[in-house]
Formats: sequence, C-alpha cells, structure tokens
Amino acid sequence: MDAIKLLEYLREILDTSAKVPMTAKVVVDKKEVMEIVHKILKSLPDELKKAQWVVEEKERILSEAIQEAENLKKESLSLLKKQIENHDITKEANMRSEEIISSAQRSAKDIRLGARDYASEILNQLDRELTDKSKQMLLSLKNDMQGFLADLESDINIRTDLIRKNIKELRDMK
Repeated sequence: MDAIKLLEYLREILDTSAKVPMTAKVVVDKKEVMEIVHKILKSLPDELKKAQWVVEEKERILSEAIQEAENLKKESLSLLKKQIENHDITKEANMRSEEIISSAQRSAKDIRLGARDYASEILNQLDRELTDKSKQMLLSLKNDMQGFLADLESDINIRTDLIRKNIKELRDMK
C-alpha cells in the first residue's frame, strides 16, 4: 500500500470513529492507528529518509567541528601559558582555530544548503507525482461515472419504453 492510500484509510478511521459527546474528540483503536502510521513510515520514499540522514549528518559534522574548534582553543590556551614569552605562536594558534571554525561553518552551511535543496527537489518531485496521480484518478473516476450514467440512461429508456408499451396495451384492451 502506498502512503496516500494509508493516509486516506487513516482519515476514514477518524471520520467513522465513535465521537466523544460535546467535544471534537473521537475514540480510536490505538493499535490499529499505530499499525497504519508504521506502514506509512515504511512506505515513505527512500529519498525523504536520505534527506533526513543528510540533515542529521550535517548536525553531527557541525558538532564535531565545533568540538574540534573548542579543543583547538583549549590547546592554544595551554600553549599560551607554556610559551608566554613567545607571543607569535599564540597568535598563530588563535588564527588557526578561527580558520578551522570558519571552515567548519562554511562546510556546515554548504551541507545545510545542499540538504535543503535536495529535500526541496524531492518534495517537488513528490508534488508532481501526486498531481499526476490525482489527475489520473479523477480522469478514471470521470470515465467510470460517464459509463455508469450511460448504462443508467439506457436502463431507464428500456424501462420507460416497457412502461409505455404496457400503457398502450391497457388502453387497447378497452
């Protein structure tokens, strides 16, 4: 089952569930709803899961970079205390830690932008697929409805002709 059908089924459960009087709440079978939610999660496209992984990976990399920057700051402070007479080394360490932080922030920004663009592309593709599927479903429903109406009209015409024939026979009996 795809996610759309499962969501429609979940909506049907909510629409047909027993209502709590004087509230907008309904009573549902938790186990059944949880099974549907689990199936929906399993049927989501892998691209969404990959996008989520990319975002989580970005956060992890940023966290590691910040930790590394903090470690470098601590190292540079220790170096400053040990070699206070050598002022150039401390400046160089501070500059290096700033470069690392700046580099980590640029990398994190690039990852964040890439993940956002990727997720946007996947969501746009999903939107196009949903639009196509809904158009197909509406066209199929329209065709089915036209066929049903044609059959109904034919059936009504046959029955009307039969009734007229019976009326004529009754009139001719006099």
